[in-house]
Amino acid sequence: MATIIDVCKAAGVSKATVSRVINGSPQVKEKTRIRVLDAMKSLGFQPNVLAQALATNTSNTIGLILPHFDSYYFGSILKQTAQTLQKSQKKLFVMESHNSEAGEIEALNTLALQRCDAIMIYSRYLSETQLIHYQEQTQRPLVVLNRSLSTQQLVSFSFDQYQLGSLAVEHLLQLGHRNIVCLTTPLNNQTGQLRLQAYRDHLAQHNIPVNEALIIEGKSTHIWGYTAVMQLLDQGQTFSAIFSCNDDMALGAIRALHERGLSVPQNISVMGIDNEPAAFYSIPSLSTVSLPIEQLTIDATNLAINMANKITSTPQHFEYFGALELRESTHPLS
Repeated sequence: MATIIDVCKAAGVSKATVSRVINGSPQVKEKTRIRVLDAMKSLGFQPNVLAQALATNTSNTIGLILPHFDSYYFGSILKQTAQTLQKSQKKLFVMESHNSEAGEIEALNTLALQRCDAIMIYSRYLSETQLIHYQEQTQRPLVVLNRSLSTQQLVSFSFDQYQLGSLAVEHLLQLGHRNIVCLTTPLNNQTGQLRLQAYRDHLAQHNIPVNEALIIEGKSTHIWGYTAVMQLLDQGQTFSAIFSCNDDMALGAIRALHERGLSVPQNISVMGIDNEPAAFYSIPSLSTVSLPIEQLTIDATNLAINMANKITSTPQHFEYFGALELRESTHPLS
Protein backbone atom coordinates (compact mmCIF):
# COMPACT_ATOMS: atom_id res chain seq x y z
CA MET A 1 0.00 0.00 0.00
CA ALA A 2 1.40 3.36 -1.05
CA THR A 3 2.30 5.90 1.65
CA ILE A 4 2.61 9.66 1.67
CA ILE A 5 6.41 9.23 1.44
CA ASP A 6 5.97 7.31 -1.83
CA VAL A 7 3.90 10.19 -3.19
CA CYS A 8 6.60 12.67 -2.14
CA LYS A 9 9.25 10.72 -4.03
CA ALA A 10 7.10 10.24 -7.14
CA ALA A 11 6.11 13.90 -7.32
CA GLY A 12 9.48 15.28 -6.22
CA VAL A 13 8.00 17.41 -3.45
CA SER A 14 8.09 17.60 0.34
CA LYS A 15 5.71 15.88 2.73
CA ALA A 16 4.32 19.29 3.70
CA THR A 17 3.43 20.01 0.07
CA VAL A 18 1.59 16.71 -0.30
CA SER A 19 -0.33 17.44 2.92
CA ARG A 20 -1.33 20.86 1.60
CA VAL A 21 -2.65 19.28 -1.61
CA ILE A 22 -4.62 16.66 0.33
CA ASN A 23 -6.15 19.34 2.56
CA GLY A 24 -7.06 21.58 -0.38
CA SER A 25 -4.75 24.41 0.64
CA PRO A 26 -4.57 27.32 -1.85
CA GLN A 27 -0.86 27.75 -1.01
CA VAL A 28 0.20 25.26 -3.70
CA LYS A 29 0.92 26.18 -7.31
CA GLU A 30 -1.50 24.59 -9.78
CA LYS A 31 1.32 22.85 -11.66
CA THR A 32 2.60 21.29 -8.42
CA ARG A 33 -0.89 20.32 -7.29
CA ILE A 34 -1.54 18.46 -10.56
CA ARG A 35 1.81 16.65 -10.27
CA VAL A 36 1.00 15.50 -6.74
CA LEU A 37 -2.53 14.38 -7.71
CA ASP A 38 -1.14 12.43 -10.68
CA ALA A 39 1.36 10.71 -8.38
CA MET A 40 -1.39 9.81 -5.91
CA LYS A 41 -3.52 8.39 -8.70
CA SER A 42 -0.74 6.32 -10.27
CA LEU A 43 0.28 4.91 -6.89
CA GLY A 44 -3.29 4.26 -5.77
CA PHE A 45 -2.71 6.37 -2.68
CA GLN A 46 -5.76 6.94 -0.45
CA PRO A 47 -5.49 9.66 2.23
CA ASN A 48 -6.55 8.72 5.75
CA VAL A 49 -9.67 10.87 5.98
CA LEU A 50 -10.16 10.42 9.72
CA ALA A 51 -6.53 11.28 10.44
CA GLN A 52 -6.90 14.43 8.36
CA ALA A 53 -10.00 15.38 10.27
CA LEU A 54 -8.30 14.86 13.62
CA ALA A 55 -5.29 16.92 12.56
CA THR A 56 -7.21 19.83 11.06
CA ASN A 57 -10.47 19.59 13.09
CA THR A 58 -12.28 19.58 9.77
CA SER A 59 -13.23 16.89 7.28
CA ASN A 60 -14.77 18.75 4.34
CA THR A 61 -17.86 16.69 5.15
CA ILE A 62 -21.48 17.57 5.89
CA GLY A 63 -23.49 15.20 8.08
CA LEU A 64 -27.14 14.36 7.44
CA ILE A 65 -29.40 12.60 9.95
CA LEU A 66 -32.76 11.23 8.80
CA PRO A 67 -35.36 9.20 10.76
CA HIS A 68 -35.30 6.45 8.11
CA PHE A 69 -34.73 5.98 4.38
CA ASP A 70 -37.78 3.96 3.29
CA SER A 71 -40.00 6.63 1.75
CA TYR A 72 -40.02 8.95 -1.25
CA TYR A 73 -40.01 11.96 1.07
CA PHE A 74 -36.76 11.10 2.86
CA GLY A 75 -35.24 9.69 -0.31
CA SER A 76 -35.82 13.07 -1.94
CA ILE A 77 -34.05 14.87 0.92
CA LEU A 78 -31.09 12.50 0.64
CA LYS A 79 -30.90 12.87 -3.15
CA GLN A 80 -31.06 16.67 -3.17
CA THR A 81 -28.52 16.96 -0.35
CA ALA A 82 -26.05 14.70 -2.17
CA GLN A 83 -26.47 16.54 -5.48
CA THR A 84 -26.04 19.96 -3.89
CA LEU A 85 -22.93 18.88 -1.96
CA GLN A 86 -21.41 17.36 -5.08
CA LYS A 87 -21.39 20.78 -6.72
CA SER A 88 -19.48 22.21 -3.76
CA GLN A 89 -16.89 19.39 -3.69
CA LYS A 90 -17.99 18.40 -0.19
CA LYS A 91 -18.62 14.86 1.00
CA LEU A 92 -21.78 13.55 2.64
CA PHE A 93 -21.95 11.38 5.76
CA VAL A 94 -25.47 9.98 6.34
CA MET A 95 -26.88 8.49 9.54
CA GLU A 96 -30.27 6.95 10.33
CA SER A 97 -31.79 7.87 13.70
CA HIS A 98 -34.30 4.98 13.58
CA ASN A 99 -37.06 7.46 14.47
CA SER A 100 -36.07 7.71 18.14
CA GLU A 101 -34.49 10.15 20.58
CA ALA A 102 -31.70 7.70 21.41
CA GLY A 103 -31.03 7.27 17.69
CA GLU A 104 -30.78 11.03 17.16
CA ILE A 105 -28.29 11.36 20.02
CA GLU A 106 -26.20 8.44 18.77
CA ALA A 107 -26.14 9.83 15.22
CA LEU A 108 -25.07 13.29 16.43
CA ASN A 109 -22.28 11.79 18.52
CA THR A 110 -21.06 9.68 15.61
CA LEU A 111 -20.96 12.64 13.22
CA ALA A 112 -19.12 14.72 15.82
CA LEU A 113 -16.46 12.02 16.08
CA GLN A 114 -16.16 12.10 12.28
CA ARG A 115 -15.42 15.85 12.53
CA CYS A 116 -18.26 16.83 10.20
CA ASP A 117 -18.04 20.56 9.47
CA ALA A 118 -21.82 21.03 9.78
CA ILE A 119 -24.72 18.71 10.50
CA MET A 120 -28.22 18.70 9.03
CA ILE A 121 -30.69 16.88 11.26
CA TYR A 122 -34.33 15.94 10.69
CA SER A 123 -35.11 15.91 14.39
CA ARG A 124 -38.44 14.80 15.83
CA TYR A 125 -37.46 14.11 19.42
CA LEU A 126 -34.61 16.26 20.73
CA SER A 127 -35.71 19.45 22.48
CA GLU A 128 -34.44 22.87 21.47
CA THR A 129 -32.36 22.91 24.67
CA GLN A 130 -30.73 19.60 23.77
CA LEU A 131 -29.94 20.77 20.22
CA ILE A 132 -28.46 24.05 21.46
CA HIS A 133 -26.36 22.21 24.04
CA TYR A 134 -25.04 19.84 21.38
CA GLN A 135 -24.12 22.70 19.04
CA GLU A 136 -22.31 24.58 21.82
CA GLN A 137 -20.54 21.49 23.15
CA THR A 138 -19.19 20.27 19.80
CA GLN A 139 -18.77 23.65 18.07
CA ARG A 140 -20.42 22.05 15.04
CA PRO A 141 -23.18 24.17 13.45
CA LEU A 142 -26.57 22.48 13.22
CA VAL A 143 -29.21 22.96 10.54
CA VAL A 144 -32.54 21.62 11.80
CA LEU A 145 -35.01 20.31 9.22
CA ASN A 146 -38.81 20.23 9.49
CA ARG A 147 -38.97 21.99 12.86
CA SER A 148 -40.31 25.45 13.60
CA LEU A 149 -38.06 26.60 16.44
CA SER A 150 -38.58 29.47 18.87
CA THR A 151 -34.89 29.86 19.69
CA GLN A 152 -32.62 32.35 17.94
CA GLN A 153 -29.58 30.12 18.50
CA LEU A 154 -30.29 27.54 15.80
CA VAL A 155 -30.93 27.60 12.06
CA SER A 156 -34.09 25.76 11.03
CA PHE A 157 -36.07 25.01 7.88
CA SER A 158 -39.66 23.82 7.92
CA PHE A 159 -43.01 23.74 6.18
CA ASP A 160 -46.02 25.58 7.54
CA GLN A 161 -47.69 22.34 8.60
CA TYR A 162 -50.88 24.10 9.66
CA GLN A 163 -51.19 25.68 6.20
CA LEU A 164 -50.71 22.30 4.51
CA GLY A 165 -53.48 20.73 6.57
CA SER A 166 -55.71 23.76 6.06
CA LEU A 167 -55.48 23.53 2.27
CA ALA A 168 -56.42 19.85 2.28
CA VAL A 169 -59.32 20.05 4.74
CA GLU A 170 -60.78 23.25 3.32
CA HIS A 171 -60.81 21.71 -0.16
CA LEU A 172 -62.96 18.82 1.10
CA LEU A 173 -65.25 21.19 2.97
CA GLN A 174 -65.72 23.36 -0.11
CA LEU A 175 -66.82 20.23 -1.97
CA GLY A 176 -69.63 19.86 0.56
CA HIS A 177 -68.18 17.07 2.72
CA ARG A 178 -69.03 17.12 6.43
CA ASN A 179 -68.23 13.63 7.71
CA ILE A 180 -64.48 13.62 7.10
CA VAL A 181 -62.06 11.01 8.40
CA CYS A 182 -58.66 12.29 9.55
CA LEU A 183 -55.75 9.84 9.29
CA THR A 184 -52.97 11.58 11.20
CA THR A 185 -49.25 11.04 11.10
CA PRO A 186 -47.68 10.33 14.54
CA LEU A 187 -48.79 12.96 17.06
CA ASN A 188 -45.52 13.08 19.00
CA ASN A 189 -44.16 15.79 16.69
CA GLN A 190 -45.16 19.13 15.16
CA THR A 191 -46.10 17.69 11.77
CA GLY A 192 -48.88 15.47 13.08
CA GLN A 193 -50.03 17.92 15.74
CA LEU A 194 -50.39 20.94 13.45
CA ARG A 195 -52.09 19.06 10.60
CA LEU A 196 -54.62 17.63 13.06
CA GLN A 197 -55.17 21.07 14.57
CA ALA A 198 -55.94 22.43 11.10
CA TYR A 199 -58.55 19.68 10.68
CA ARG A 200 -60.21 20.54 13.99
CA ASP A 201 -60.14 24.30 13.40
CA HIS A 202 -61.60 24.17 9.91
CA LEU A 203 -64.45 21.91 10.98
CA ALA A 204 -65.19 24.37 13.78
CA GLN A 205 -65.13 27.29 11.35
CA HIS A 206 -67.86 25.52 9.36
CA ASN A 207 -69.83 24.74 12.57
CA ILE A 208 -69.24 21.01 12.17
CA PRO A 209 -68.81 19.02 15.42
CA VAL A 210 -65.67 16.90 15.51
CA ASN A 211 -66.41 13.17 15.59
CA GLU A 212 -63.45 11.77 17.53
CA ALA A 213 -64.21 8.29 16.18
CA LEU A 214 -63.18 9.53 12.73
CA ILE A 215 -59.71 10.60 13.91
CA ILE A 216 -57.17 7.78 13.65
CA GLU A 217 -53.53 8.28 14.63
CA GLY A 218 -51.40 6.57 12.02
CA LYS A 219 -47.84 5.53 11.29
CA SER A 220 -47.48 7.23 7.88
CA THR A 221 -47.40 3.97 5.91
CA HIS A 222 -49.55 2.41 3.16
CA ILE A 223 -50.51 -0.53 5.37
CA TRP A 224 -51.57 1.74 8.21
CA GLY A 225 -53.89 3.75 5.93
CA TYR A 226 -55.32 0.49 4.59
CA THR A 227 -55.83 -0.99 8.06
CA ALA A 228 -57.33 2.18 9.56
CA VAL A 229 -59.98 2.46 6.84
CA MET A 230 -60.81 -1.24 7.10
CA GLN A 231 -61.37 -0.76 10.85
CA LEU A 232 -63.63 2.26 10.29
CA LEU A 233 -65.71 0.32 7.78
CA ASP A 234 -65.93 -2.69 10.10
CA GLN A 235 -67.17 -0.36 12.86
CA GLY A 236 -69.91 0.94 10.57
CA GLN A 237 -68.65 4.52 10.70
CA THR A 238 -70.29 6.88 8.21
CA PHE A 239 -68.10 9.25 6.21
CA SER A 240 -67.93 10.75 2.73
CA ALA A 241 -64.29 11.85 2.62
CA ILE A 242 -60.87 11.01 4.01
CA PHE A 243 -58.20 13.57 4.87
CA SER A 244 -54.94 11.65 5.05
CA CYS A 245 -52.00 13.55 6.51
CA ASN A 246 -49.68 11.95 3.96
CA ASP A 247 -49.95 10.33 0.54
CA ASP A 248 -48.82 6.87 1.60
CA MET A 249 -51.75 6.41 3.99
CA ALA A 250 -54.10 7.91 1.39
CA LEU A 251 -53.05 5.32 -1.18
CA GLY A 252 -53.54 2.55 1.39
CA ALA A 253 -56.99 3.96 2.14
CA ILE A 254 -57.96 3.90 -1.55
CA ARG A 255 -56.96 0.24 -1.72
CA ALA A 256 -59.13 -0.59 1.29
CA LEU A 257 -62.13 1.23 -0.18
CA HIS A 258 -61.67 -0.59 -3.48
CA GLU A 259 -61.64 -3.98 -1.76
CA ARG A 260 -64.90 -3.10 0.01
CA GLY A 261 -66.58 -2.14 -3.26
CA LEU A 262 -66.55 1.61 -2.62
CA SER A 263 -65.63 3.88 -5.51
CA VAL A 264 -63.22 6.82 -5.21
CA PRO A 265 -64.35 9.57 -5.58
CA GLN A 266 -67.98 8.68 -6.40
CA ASN A 267 -68.62 7.17 -2.95
CA ILE A 268 -65.68 8.49 -0.92
CA SER A 269 -63.28 11.36 -1.68
CA VAL A 270 -59.65 10.94 -0.59
CA MET A 271 -57.15 13.77 -0.04
CA GLY A 272 -53.45 13.46 0.78
CA ILE A 273 -50.39 15.61 1.53
CA ASP A 274 -46.89 15.32 -0.03
CA ASN A 275 -47.47 14.94 -3.79
CA GLU A 276 -45.14 12.00 -4.12
CA PRO A 277 -44.82 10.50 -7.66
CA ALA A 278 -47.16 7.58 -6.89
CA ALA A 279 -49.98 10.08 -6.31
CA PHE A 280 -50.04 10.92 -10.02
CA TYR A 281 -49.91 7.30 -11.21
CA SER A 282 -52.48 5.78 -8.84
CA ILE A 283 -55.98 4.97 -10.11
CA PRO A 284 -57.69 7.26 -9.47
CA SER A 285 -54.90 9.81 -9.31
CA LEU A 286 -54.63 11.34 -5.85
CA SER A 287 -55.59 14.91 -5.01
CA THR A 288 -52.95 16.17 -2.61
CA VAL A 289 -50.93 19.13 -1.34
CA SER A 290 -47.51 19.50 -2.92
CA LEU A 291 -44.50 20.45 -0.82
CA PRO A 292 -41.39 22.22 -2.16
CA ILE A 293 -39.21 19.60 -0.45
CA GLU A 294 -36.50 19.82 -3.12
CA GLN A 295 -36.15 23.60 -2.74
CA LEU A 296 -36.14 23.42 1.06
CA THR A 297 -33.39 20.79 0.95
CA ILE A 298 -31.27 22.73 -1.55
CA ASP A 299 -31.56 25.91 0.51
CA ALA A 300 -30.77 24.11 3.78
CA THR A 301 -27.77 22.33 2.25
CA ASN A 302 -26.35 25.54 0.78
CA LEU A 303 -26.63 27.23 4.16
CA ALA A 304 -24.93 24.26 5.83
CA ILE A 305 -22.09 24.60 3.31
CA ASN A 306 -21.73 28.30 4.10
CA MET A 307 -21.67 27.59 7.83
CA ALA A 308 -19.08 24.86 7.30
CA ASN A 309 -16.97 27.33 5.33
CA LYS A 310 -17.24 29.83 8.21
CA ILE A 311 -19.43 32.15 6.15
CA THR A 312 -21.46 33.14 9.16
CA SER A 313 -25.20 33.48 9.09
CA THR A 314 -27.43 34.88 11.80
CA PRO A 315 -29.55 31.96 13.03
CA GLN A 316 -33.03 32.27 11.64
CA HIS A 317 -36.05 30.23 10.63
CA PHE A 318 -37.01 29.60 7.01
CA GLU A 319 -40.61 28.57 6.32
CA TYR A 320 -42.07 27.04 3.15
CA PHE A 321 -45.66 26.66 1.98
CA GLY A 322 -47.65 24.07 0.02
CA ALA A 323 -50.07 24.24 -2.91
CA LEU A 324 -53.13 22.22 -3.91
CA GLU A 325 -52.61 19.55 -6.57
CA LEU A 326 -56.15 18.54 -7.52
CA ARG A 327 -56.65 15.27 -9.41
CA GLU A 328 -59.28 12.53 -9.61
CA SER A 329 -59.72 11.30 -6.03
CA THR A 330 -61.85 14.20 -4.78
CA HIS A 331 -65.36 15.09 -5.97
CA PRO A 332 -68.29 17.23 -4.77
CA LEU A 333 -70.56 15.47 -2.31
CA SER A 334 -73.42 13.83 -4.20
